[in-house]
Amino acid sequence: MKKQPDESELLLKSVVKGILEKQGRDVIKIDLRNFENRITDYFIICHGNSVTQVDAITESVEETVRKETGEKPAHVEGLENCFWVLLDYIDVVVHIFREEYRRFYSLESLWADAMTEKIEDIQMEKKTNGRRKKR
Repeated sequence: MKKQPDESELLLKSVVKGILEKQGRDVIKIDLRNFENRITDYFIICHGNSVTQVDAITESVEETVRKETGEKPAHVEGLENCFWVLLDYIDVVVHIFREEYRRFYSLESLWADAMTEKIEDIQMEKKTNGRRKKR
């Protein structure tokens, strides 16, 4: 069953919050809703710098989404090696990569016709801007 727009938006926000809590890098949202025969409505893609960070991001996303929406992923893949973890929430599929695997598979380029949005960590920007002003 498809979620209502408000539910999908809450899910997206929860996913991104979980990623940013563990300093996930280069977070991208790809909107696939305009594609016929799509497998999901959105991809969220990010990467971590190590297997440990990919695992931490994965756990953070699952915990944040569960707390804020009550949802659990319908399917999870990649936990054995944490090079590329996929969390399938039906309407939102989350891809968490190690950086070199993200570059190799380049999912963003496969969906180049889709609307993409780079997600900025506003809190991180505030911290960075605050440090610069003090110097």
